[in-house]
Amino acid sequence: MPGISEDVFYEGGPHWGDLVINLLLGLTVICLPLTVGAIVRALWLRYRITNRRITVIGGWMGRDRSDVIYNEITKVVTVPRGWGAYGDMVVTLKDGSRLEMRAVPRFREIYDYISTKLSPAAKSVSGAIGS
Repeated sequence: MPGISEDVFYEGGPHWGDLVINLLLGLTVICLPLTVGAIVRALWLRYRITNRRITVIGGWMGRDRSDVIYNEITKVVTVPRGWGAYGDMVVTLKDGSRLEMRAVPRFREIYDYISTKLSPAAKSVSGAIGS
């Protein structure tokens, strides 16, 4: 019996620019925690956006997994970073919890895809910070 098929829109890790910028910032002692965070994200963080759900695999050694189906989303907010080359997304769920996605490549294109799957109410309150 075949499983339900999913069409993958995006699958991959965080944008490489996040790692490069934070490695350069790591040359100062003050920014070392940011550099360590970027290295951990580059090693173990993976995103998968399909027509059915958003999956984020992360944590130490990639042991944490979060799956969100689109009808549970009440709001999606984006923030550009890295001079607009990549961005962060915060997905708010019906129970009030939030899923943060950092250094998402092609974040505008991915946001547009996700917004086509949202309810009209969620679509009306979602968008970029400052818009």
